[in-house]
Amino acid sequence: MPYTYDDQNVFAKILRGEIPCKKVKETAHALAFHDISAQAPHHVLVIPKGPYVCYDHFALEASDAEIVDFTRTVGEVCRMLGVQPGEGGAGYRVISNAGQDGVQEVPHLHVHVLGGRHLGRMLQRG
Repeated sequence: MPYTYDDQNVFAKILRGEIPCKKVKETAHALAFHDISAQAPHHVLVIPKGPYVCYDHFALEASDAEIVDFTRTVGEVCRMLGVQPGEGGAGYRVISNAGQDGVQEVPHLHVHVLGGRHLGRMLQRG
């Protein structure tokens, strides 16, 4: 089943400059900005500039250049935030929700990079 991208979603509007954001980093294929409803001391969203609904859509249809740029941007954001455990940081979490069961709120691929405190378990066991 092909994905249908809604170009009126909030992230599409941010990419078009219709809604402002507190930019962390911008590249040819990605944009990173602070989440307006931060759930941790560091909470940055990274989105591709292309019209991808969720991670599998992006992974299967994006160009190699888009995939590399997006992935490197996530790594660069972690470096900029100082959360890389291999570089003395205390760690981070990367989350991407997809679809109804994943509780995706905006139908544009985005990953949350969270850090700056102990984040606890991601899901309850059981």
